[in-house]
Amino acid sequence: MAGDKRSPMTPTAQIRNFSVVAHIDHGKSTLSDRLIQETGGLTAREMKEQVLDNMEIERERGITIKAQTVRLHYRAKDGLDYVLNLIDTPGHVDFAYEVSRSLAACEGSLLVVDASQGVEAQTLANVYQAIDNNHEIVPVLNKVDLPAADVDRVKAQIEDVIGLDASDAVLCSAKTGLGITDVLEAIVTRLPPPKGDETAPLKALLVDAWYDAYLGVVVLVRIIEGRMTVGQKLKMMQTGAGYQVDRLGVFLPKATPVDSLGPGEIGFLTASIKEVADAAVGATITDEKRPTAHELEGFKVAQPVVFCGLFPVDAADFEDLRAAVGKLRLNDASFSHEMETSAALGFGFRCGFLGLLHLEIIQERLSREFNLDLIATAPSVIYKITLTNGDVLELHNPADMPDPVRIESIAEPWIKATIFTPDEYLGAVIKLCQDRRGSQRELSYVGTRAMVVYDLPLNEVVFDFYDRLKSISKGYASFDYQLEEYRTGDLVKMSILVNAEPVDALSMLVHRNRAEARGRSMCEKMKDLIPPHMFVIPIQAAIGGKIIARETVRALRKDVTAKCYGGDASRKRKLLDKQKEGKKRLRQFGKVEIPQEAFIAALKMDDD
Repeated sequence: MAGDKRSPMTPTAQIRNFSVVAHIDHGKSTLSDRLIQETGGLTAREMKEQVLDNMEIERERGITIKAQTVRLHYRAKDGLDYVLNLIDTPGHVDFAYEVSRSLAACEGSLLVVDASQGVEAQTLANVYQAIDNNHEIVPVLNKVDLPAADVDRVKAQIEDVIGLDASDAVLCSAKTGLGITDVLEAIVTRLPPPKGDETAPLKALLVDAWYDAYLGVVVLVRIIEGRMTVGQKLKMMQTGAGYQVDRLGVFLPKATPVDSLGPGEIGFLTASIKEVADAAVGATITDEKRPTAHELEGFKVAQPVVFCGLFPVDAADFEDLRAAVGKLRLNDASFSHEMETSAALGFGFRCGFLGLLHLEIIQERLSREFNLDLIATAPSVIYKITLTNGDVLELHNPADMPDPVRIESIAEPWIKATIFTPDEYLGAVIKLCQDRRGSQRELSYVGTRAMVVYDLPLNEVVFDFYDRLKSISKGYASFDYQLEEYRTGDLVKMSILVNAEPVDALSMLVHRNRAEARGRSMCEKMKDLIPPHMFVIPIQAAIGGKIIARETVRALRKDVTAKCYGGDASRKRKLLDKQKEGKKRLRQFGKVEIPQEAFIAALKMDDD
C-alpha cells in the first residue's frame, strides 16, 4: 500500500494520539471496532468483532489483555485529513501496567462509561491515570440505546465522582454505530495535537515490544521529536546498545510499511534485536550520531505482586515447560520466573504475576498454546522479613522461611481497595472485608450505589476474595486496588505434615488469629483426598513445633483372624498384635503417595 508512504508528511496539527479507557465490559473494544469501520481501516468482509483482541483467550473471555494500536485516516467536517492513532487499553486491574504505558504515548483519552451501569471502580482508576499523564479527557456515554440507559444520572455521576464536566459528553452506541461520527469529530476538535520539532535530534519512546517468530523483536515507538528513517543507526539510551532500522511501519490495522516516522507519530520498527529484554519498555531511543541531550522519564518497572509455583503433572514435561515460560516471557515483560524444586512435586518454576487474573491467563496460555498439564501451588505475596541482625529479606516462597529464632518481624503488603456495590449487598461486602482483616477508610454514596474504601492485607485478597465478592453481590460489585505499604503483622508459617513429613508445597504464611481455622480446613480436606494405605496416616497442621490441627486417615486392614475357628482368645490376640507390629514398622518406612489431584484440590481455597 504505497499510498500510505505520504503519511510522514502529515503536519503534526492534523495528528491525534488518543487512548480509550474504561471499566471492564463498558465497550472499549467494540467502540474501537466501530471507529476502524467508520474510517475505512478494514473492509466489511475483513471486519470481525473485537478486531484488536488478537489472542484467542481475549476473544473468548471478552477481555483485553494487551494494549493494541491502530492508525486511522479520517476526513473531518472541516475538510482536512486527520491521522488518528488509537490505543485500545485493558480495563482489568491486573493489566493497569499496560494502561500506564499506553497513556504515556498519547495526549488525550476517550473515557467510555456505560450509560446503564454508570461509573465503576476501574473507571476511576484508569481516568486518574489519564489525569496524571495530563490528558485532555472526552467523556463518551456508550450503550445509550439500552432500555436501562439513564444519561442524566450517569452525567451527574461523572461530575460528582470524577469531577469532570460531562455536560457535552458524546452519546453513542458502539454496537449499533449510533453517534460514531460525533465521537470522531470530538477527537479532532477537542483533543490536542502532539507537539514536537522535526529538526531536533531524534527522541522516541519505546511503548511496547513483542517477539515475532519471523521478524524477531518488534518494537512499538512514539516519536517525540526528530524523524526516524529506514537504515538509520539507533541507540538505546538506557543500555547504550546500537541497532540499525530494518523496517518501519504502521498498523492500519494491518501492518503497512512506511519510509519514515515524524513527531507525534506512533509506529513499529524492527532492527535485528534478538531479545525482548534488550528492548526495555519505557526506554528512550535516539540517533547514534546525533543523540538527544535528555532521556524521557520512562515507566516504573512492573513489579510482580503474586507468586506461585508451576510444576508439570508429568515430570518428563519439565523441558517443555522451560521452553514455554521462556517464550511467554518474550511477549510479557511483567511475567517473571525462576527454577525451583519441591520434594512433593519435582522440578518446576516459581513465577511472579501482577495479580490473580494474570496468573490464570498465563496458566491457561501454557495449557492451550503449549499443551501442558500443570499444578499451581498456593499463591503467595512478597513478605519482608527483618532479621535480628538488622538484615531485611524478601520472601517469595513460604518454604524458604528462615529459622523463627532469627526473625525480628515480618511485614506484609497492604492494599487500598475501592469497591462499588448496589446498596442491598453493602452489608455482605462489609462483612467480607472485616473477615479478611480489613479496616474501613470511607463509605459514600453515588446515587443508589455505595463506594467503600478499605485497607486490606493482600495476602487475604489473593486467594479467592474476588470470587467471593462477585458471588455475594450476584456479580454487581466492582473492585479495584492499589498497593499502599508494608505493615508488620503477627504472621506465622503454617506447615502441613503428612505422616510426620512436611509437605513444602502446602506450607503458607498466615495471620496467627486465622491459623487454626485455616489449618483445620486444610487437614480435613487432605483427609478426604489422600487414599487409605496399609498403615494409619496422621495429617497435621503445625506452627513451629506446635500442632494446631490433626486428622487421621484410617488404615486398610486385612482380617488376619479369619482362619481362627473357635479356640482360645489368646490365639486371636497374638495374630492381631503381630499385625499391629507390622503396621508400626510400615508406618516408619512406608511412603505416603499423595495423588496430584489432592494437591490441586487442597490449593483451591474455599471460604473458611
